[in-house]
Amino acid sequence: MDFDLFVIGGGSAGVRCGRISAGHGAHVAVAESRFWGGTCVNVGCVPKKLMVQAAEYGALAEDARGFGWDIAVRGHDWAAFAERRNAEIARLSGIYRKLLEGAGATVFEARARLVDPHTVEVDGTRVTAKHIVIATGGAPVRPSFRGAEHCLVSDDLFTLPRRPERVVLLGGGYIACEFAGILHGLGAKVHQLYRGQLFLRGFDDDIREALAEEMRAAGIDLRFDCDAVRVEKVHDGFIVHTTDGRMLEADAVFAAVGRRPNTTGLGLDEAGVRITDKGAIAVDEAGRTSVPHIHALGDVTDRLNLTPVATAQGHALADTLFGGTPRTISLENVPTGIFTIPPIGTVGLSEAQAAKRGTVDVYLSRFRPLRHTISGRDRKTLMKLVVDRQTQRVLGAHMLGEDAPEIIQGLAIALVMGATKQDFDRTIGVHPSAAEEFVTMRQKRPDPLAEAAE
Repeated sequence: MDFDLFVIGGGSAGVRCGRISAGHGAHVAVAESRFWGGTCVNVGCVPKKLMVQAAEYGALAEDARGFGWDIAVRGHDWAAFAERRNAEIARLSGIYRKLLEGAGATVFEARARLVDPHTVEVDGTRVTAKHIVIATGGAPVRPSFRGAEHCLVSDDLFTLPRRPERVVLLGGGYIACEFAGILHGLGAKVHQLYRGQLFLRGFDDDIREALAEEMRAAGIDLRFDCDAVRVEKVHDGFIVHTTDGRMLEADAVFAAVGRRPNTTGLGLDEAGVRITDKGAIAVDEAGRTSVPHIHALGDVTDRLNLTPVATAQGHALADTLFGGTPRTISLENVPTGIFTIPPIGTVGLSEAQAAKRGTVDVYLSRFRPLRHTISGRDRKTLMKLVVDRQTQRVLGAHMLGEDAPEIIQGLAIALVMGATKQDFDRTIGVHPSAAEEFVTMRQKRPDPLAEAAE
């Protein structure tokens, strides 16, 4: 065999798996055809968060007036910011390649595909490997209605030469909600359409409802039970025809309607790797495919599509194959940040998910943060704990408000360790802070079933 391990994909999962495997002494190769660091570094998490921060600075400058600062906001320079953002992304992307080379891995900047279960074709040559990892991530889904070719997808936000004045966003996942906040915060007029009754399906309902309220209060036009049926190109932009019979004018139409596993052209059939009905690579909890020495990691498996999950999977597999410490990672109690404006942090079960397992107690607090009692901004924070009534174990912690992802990261440790509500109650809060609310909530929300019985 030419290599102990060949990794197809240079994103979070692939680079971590390749680097750690090489550190364990394996002879490793990694192939990447687009950009090192994958979606997260180049057209996902990192540039997105930088754009969220850019969007927030305008509001912070306005808020500063309430604190005595005389700051004039004269608009946002899209091109100047894009230049600095792109320079940082290029720096980070380069680091991923350097990490592999520093660990002694062979690097291919070319597309790779499987020829048979042990052979990979890359850069015009064929090489063999004892183990193969597929970590090619996902790609945006493009809609199929008339005029869909006029729509942009999530990747395109990071190459726009200028800010569109009028934007229609299609979709109700976290990407669509984040983009709505970014573009609105940078000065665009934003309409967001979602075909369902409420966006962010799968997240806690109180958080979903509170975010909708905050976004509308900020001036974003949210339209639920509404979708696009046609996009028409006109001389000065586009017209979006909707299911409720309206026509919306736009300079840009973003379709953030989901992502699909990136499996096209990988030679999976030739190698005998099974694909699920949804187009993802089927794996067990250790990442093994239907061919035991071929593994798949990250978004291409479409299980829990988060960068830290993919990274952890890559590290665990490297330890298992070459480190002498076989292990898998748990997909329970994985914390998640949604960088909407304001942001969301969540870990564990939603109230609806927990209620399917047994009776729960719910603790909920919504309040105006100290900052905004002075800034005058109409924004509220929501915090929520979902607790198993019998064991008193905290099953879920959810927050909408400034610094929510930072706060939830700490709470995730408590949930992974099995903390109870009493553990929270006897923890001293940091005052004055929003975070202390998580350890001072004592009043249960009334149980609607118990009230109905009375």
